[in-house]
Amino acid sequence: MWNSILLALWFFLPAGLANATPVFAKRIPFLKKLEYPIDFYKTYKGIRIFGDHKTMRGLITGIIIAILTAGIQQAIYNNSPELRNALGFDFSSINFFVYGFLAGFGALIGDAIKSFFKRRVNIKPGATWFPFDQIDYIIGGIVFLIPLIRLSFLDYLITFIVWFAMHLISTYIGFLLKLKDKPI
Repeated sequence: MWNSILLALWFFLPAGLANATPVFAKRIPFLKKLEYPIDFYKTYKGIRIFGDHKTMRGLITGIIIAILTAGIQQAIYNNSPELRNALGFDFSSINFFVYGFLAGFGALIGDAIKSFFKRRVNIKPGATWFPFDQIDYIIGGIVFLIPLIRLSFLDYLITFIVWFAMHLISTYIGFLLKLKDKPI
């Protein structure tokens, strides 16, 4: 069981960090010029497609962090026989750039697609939509990573549960640190 949880944490770490990156990136002044919405202000049936909170800054920085994370993971994996045995699959044969890109892009696109539906049901940007705000990036990340890494259904399920819990905990910590407006 512990190996499955370790696999879930390891496998999805680039996507999880990509999902968290926009919260921090918006606080970096020199990235302000990338604050342009990924929907280019376009509308669908009179409503913004994604809204102002889904920006090029978040997408670009999230993907970069995911790629860097995957590269660091691969270096650690290649130098740790214990980790190689515990994970149970060959992480060294995976192209870390492709892996990081797919994980980051998938997580952030999953979040953007959820925002599309959030706009359709008249939930304002930034308002909570539980549990969809907590699962969007997980579904997106897993869907984009499936062509690259095949895990068992149980491993995907454990990944989903672990990262759902991680999202709830990290959001609450972000709230306590005043990085988030709401605890969930």
